[in-house]
Amino acid sequence: MKVLIFTLLVAGAFAVPANRPRLRKGLNKIVGGEDATPGEFPYQISFQDTTWGFVFHFCGGSVYNENYIVTAGHCVYGKNYDSPKHLQITAGEHNLGKEEGNEQSVKVEKIILHEDYSTWTISNDISLLKLAEPLTMNDYVKGIPLETGVASGDCQVTGWGALSEGGSSPSLLQKVTVAIISDEKCRDAYGSNKILDSMMCAGGDGEKDSCQGDSGGPLACDGRLAGVVSWGYGCARPKYPGVYTEVSYFADWVVSHAI
Repeated sequence: MKVLIFTLLVAGAFAVPANRPRLRKGLNKIVGGEDATPGEFPYQISFQDTTWGFVFHFCGGSVYNENYIVTAGHCVYGKNYDSPKHLQITAGEHNLGKEEGNEQSVKVEKIILHEDYSTWTISNDISLLKLAEPLTMNDYVKGIPLETGVASGDCQVTGWGALSEGGSSPSLLQKVTVAIISDEKCRDAYGSNKILDSMMCAGGDGEKDSCQGDSGGPLACDGRLAGVVSWGYGCARPKYPGVYTEVSYFADWVVSHAI
């Protein structure tokens, strides 16, 4: 079944917290990137809704192991956590508009939202999806290890989010390399009270960024899951980097709940 990619208008009704000015998370697409190749990012998943009788991509996520997916808290906030309906993930996905034979679609059995997630500060913006059936690991579907230290340098963000602020979303998985920036520099952009120690920032050059539809997806550094796409002002706006949940702060939480 082909996947319908979010439009900007519809996506705003789903995974985007309304308390902060942003045009981004909840419909994600990569800005300034390029097409990924099939199997290049085997940990990337598409988080989907089937309420309306068709498959609707609305967030990204990462394979942690065969039974659990890591995604953003704001992607699941307000949903039925113990008995989610019409929610599934597709692993091994590359082209949302075409079945290529490597996809594994599995229903979500349970949502584990971080107990301290805040819709106001977007803090603790992380959750787990427990799958109804285990994934089969292969060249196109693999877990990604968690970052437990301090990530730095260039990292890769992937997703099917918008290609530009308010723009269209692609069918093919996108990738882009962004540089980690210091919390101090990020606080200069957004304000010291908005960037918490459990957040990390990347980009800000006005050319490369995550965007609507990339929410919950991975920021991978040296083969480890360092960040989860969380929020930001617009997409690829100069001096406004993307803000990510810093996975190292939550590695113990993930390990203790993904059992």
